[in-house]
Amino acid sequence: MSLPADTPPAITNALGYLQHHLQELTKHQNTLKHTINTTLMGLTAQLQQLTQLMTGPASALAVALPSIPMSPPSAIPLSPVLAALSKQRMRPKLLSPPDFSSE
Repeated sequence: MSLPADTPPAITNALGYLQHHLQELTKHQNTLKHTINTTLMGLTAQLQQLTQLMTGPASALAVALPSIPMSPPSAIPLSPVLAALSKQRMRPKLLSPPDFSSE
């Protein structure tokens, strides 16, 4: 930026200060933008996985379920479907003991 030669030093200093901080804010904004975009891409991939789980066969549910976080952030309540899936996943299926009564 080119200023007239008769610009008072106080104005020149203030403009330099503001320009420096504008550059710092722009860098910070770009970093945040990158972080937000990365987070959105990850959430979109998880949403696609969840959609595939919900629309796919039941056998795929047991294989793919561990990739879903079991404890979401406390600020976001589980949907009834996710709550049921989490409970099912947390309870291991017990094999029934062999029945020897018929022998």
